[in-house]
Amino acid sequence: MTFENIVENIDTLPPLSNAANVVRSMYSSGLEMMSVSSLVRVLESDAMLMANMLKMINTPFYGFRKKILTARQAVTLLGTYRVYMFIVKYSIDETLKADTSIYGFNTQQFNELCHLQSALLYQWYSQVNKEDAKYLSQLALVMESGKLLVANEVTKSDYVGEFRKEFNECENLIEFEKEMLGMSSYRISAELFKHWNLDDHFIEVLKALDYTKEEFKELDVYIKRHRHIIHIITTVINVKEILTDHSIALASKKVGKLGLSRNMFERSAYKVRDAYFN
Repeated sequence: MTFENIVENIDTLPPLSNAANVVRSMYSSGLEMMSVSSLVRVLESDAMLMANMLKMINTPFYGFRKKILTARQAVTLLGTYRVYMFIVKYSIDETLKADTSIYGFNTQQFNELCHLQSALLYQWYSQVNKEDAKYLSQLALVMESGKLLVANEVTKSDYVGEFRKEFNECENLIEFEKEMLGMSSYRISAELFKHWNLDDHFIEVLKALDYTKEEFKELDVYIKRHRHIIHIITTVINVKEILTDHSIALASKKVGKLGLSRNMFERSAYKVRDAYFN
């Protein structure tokens, strides 16, 4: 099993749901098309989508004091960008239905991990740059999509036992995936986004997670910065560790290297952890 085999299968994947394509069209057409009313209509047209979205955003780690009951409340409180990516994530999950147990998570737990990554990025980085936090929290919500495709491919291959053994023993997830597949699951996510015509900048940031130091030097400053932020989130919350003291400490060191407040990051991380585990 190789990266090339997986990428070949990407070309056979169906388009995302109608709801996802409608909001993607709004997004690409400009902010004026991403109105609250437009998104509310999309959400209300799909009862299952709406139910899943309300279920997730009412979990404690999103930090809303009152329960969100309607599509209009959800769009108003979360903002059009984040709701757009909620819809895309739901569509991706439905398209790539996968048994994620090879990563040690059932489907619900894996979904929660993705939402935790997005919630922490937004709660932490909005204190640094609110616009970037809104934008990057969208990417954080869907950046693990490549693992769904990997899980599908590994589960139906002869590599299940080897994959699980090596996964349990590995310390560096990206290097483990690159050794097993030739590329990390984040690069596979980038190929998925390309297939579905999602944000080009998201694609470049995810590809950058795989780059060597020499390749990384050639990137523009904007992509480098965003890659660093995403890497911090994948360090603190991942399929090996979720907000442990160890992963928070590792991520905090990376925050410090960027010249950002480690205390601010750690407060956000422990706040999200307390909400999730209590």
